[in-house]
Amino acid sequence: MKGSGRHPWLVGPGVCEQGKPIKPVMEQAARSHRAPGAEMIADEHPSASRGWSTKTTPRVRRARLVPVLLVVIAAAGWWAVYRNLESLAQWVTYDLFSIAAGSHVGSAVEFFIYEAPKVLMLLTVVVFGVGIVRSCFTPERTRRLLAGRRETVGNVLGALLGVVTPFCSCSAVPLFIGFVTTGVPLGVTFSFLISAPMVNEVALVLLLGLFGWKVAALYLGTGLLIAMTAGWVIGRLKLERWVEAWVYQTPVGAAQPGGEASLTWGDRVRLGREAVKDIVGKVWPYLFGGIAVGAGIHGYVPQDFMASIMGKGAWWSVPLAVLIGVPMYSNAAGIIPIVQALLGKGAALGTVLAFMMSVIGLSLPEMIILRKVLKAPLIATFAGVVGLGILVVGYVFNIVL
Repeated sequence: MKGSGRHPWLVGPGVCEQGKPIKPVMEQAARSHRAPGAEMIADEHPSASRGWSTKTTPRVRRARLVPVLLVVIAAAGWWAVYRNLESLAQWVTYDLFSIAAGSHVGSAVEFFIYEAPKVLMLLTVVVFGVGIVRSCFTPERTRRLLAGRRETVGNVLGALLGVVTPFCSCSAVPLFIGFVTTGVPLGVTFSFLISAPMVNEVALVLLLGLFGWKVAALYLGTGLLIAMTAGWVIGRLKLERWVEAWVYQTPVGAAQPGGEASLTWGDRVRLGREAVKDIVGKVWPYLFGGIAVGAGIHGYVPQDFMASIMGKGAWWSVPLAVLIGVPMYSNAAGIIPIVQALLGKGAALGTVLAFMMSVIGLSLPEMIILRKVLKAPLIATFAGVVGLGILVVGYVFNIVL
């Protein structure tokens, strides 16, 4: 049988080496590998061949509903606690701790006790949702969506994808390499890399919960505009020569299309829980540190003093806020409580937005990470274009609002 091109145990059409028909043998093998919840049924038409039908049993359907029901129950408990945080903070500060109402220390302690669980609860919900979103927008899928797009359309799409794909500055190098080596234009890549940290989904939801939809919408719109414009400008300047040569020589593994689509809701809920455990577990020190700074500003810094430094009347306040924000290393969860305290003490919205955007979108640590793949002139161009956009946003909002 060797060299005949047939399997060695085949001796004739439909007959195995022992002389037994192949079909019963195959059916027996199929029954031995029967999948859970599957049944052997005949097709409706007599002429059709028999096969497996993966009919979902009631037990399987109940198992799929359990994660959804648990999320609903957790959401109801979350809301019951969240709506009573303010009264709980007042009771702990003034009744349990017996701190005098209206004092500096009382104001600071109440701020911390109220804001710490409030921001932590909001962050947990956001990160859980982000974990589910991440299961739909993997780096491979994002590359497929951006590759081959016209540059102008790609800038818009890249900025929008940066909002829904929660990649931090530590992901900048592998994402940059993956995008560039799969044909995504340099300007489109920068639109995504600017938008992903700057238009931070955590910051967006925290701003929505703390300040309302108008401030959140201003942050979203201006951040997207900066990402789109900066990416377009960088693309027009044709700065590919300032990318390190080894980046273009890096082989990129083939993407696995459709892998994210095979996840069940139970899998996505599990990914959401893992994201909460991973991200919240890492950022809570920054969160509490930011709230502590905000509590100090809220309780002890005079309102007139902060208004004189970061108010509308000081023309130099916006560039000063950007210069202060760039070397800081923080994230949205840590910077939002400081933003809240600054606004409460009379700082101008445009100045505070410029400060926040410079911290989370133009941070020195991110530029140090990007230095591995970009030469100094391109990093300087990136920082200059984004910084100019942040300055414009700060001045425009200080003038209009």
